[in-house]
Amino acid sequence: MKVVYFAWIRERVGLDEEEIALPAGVVTVKDFLHWLKGRGENYANALQATETVRVALDQEHAEHSEPLGECSEVAIFPPMTGG
Repeated sequence: MKVVYFAWIRERVGLDEEEIALPAGVVTVKDFLHWLKGRGENYANALQATETVRVALDQEHAEHSEPLGECSEVAIFPPMTGG
C-alpha cells in the first residue's frame, strides 16, 4: 500500500510517501495510525494527536472507524481549517 504524507506531517515523518505492507490485525484507519505511530520517533512525533489527523483512502476522506479494506493509497494530513 502507498502512504502519502502532507504538510507538517510530511516534514516530521521525513518522507513524501512510502510503500508499506500492513501487518495482520491492522484493519481500521485507527489501527493503522496506531501501528504507524509505533514505527519510530519521527512517526510518533508526527502523529502525536492521532484523533485530529485526517486520512483519505484512495482519495476519499475517511473516518478513523472505517476499515482500510483493499485500498491502495492512504493519505495522511493535519487538520484543516476552512474559510
